[in-house]
Order: sequence, then structure tokens, then C-alpha cells
Amino acid sequence: MEEDPTTQELRVRQIRREGAERELAEQAPTEDAAEEHARRADKNAYLRERLEQRAEAERQADREDAEEASDGEPGP
Repeated sequence: MEEDPTTQELRVRQIRREGAERELAEQAPTEDAAEEHARRADKNAYLRERLEQRAEAERQADREDAEEASDGEPGP
């Protein structure tokens, strides 16, 4: 079964934000601004990683649910 669409949408959003912040960091006129955008990019990367973990947990739960459902049915 597919991961929760909300999780997937959030992951895509974090990927886009991370990329945008990295670009802004590269183009920043001052070192302070570059550091601020780099921190934001790092935060978005962290959130993306957490969402990937959440997606894996959702997939694992779906697999376990499917296994439990098939265990309760008579075999061939």
C-alpha cells in the first residue's frame, strides 16, 4: 500500500524548500545571509529525513497489517 499522501506531499515540499534555501545561500549578498539560508536548508533536510522515516514506518505498518490479514485466512 502507498504511504500516506500527506507524508508524501510534505516530503516533496521539504525537498523543494531545501533546494530553494541552498540556492539562496549561494546567492546571498552577505555571509550572515548565506549562513541563515544554509541553516534553513539544514532544517529542511532534517525534516525531510524525519518524513522519510515516517514513510518507512507507514510502509512497515502496512506490511504488518497485510501479513496479519493473510495469517487469518485459510491457506490453499
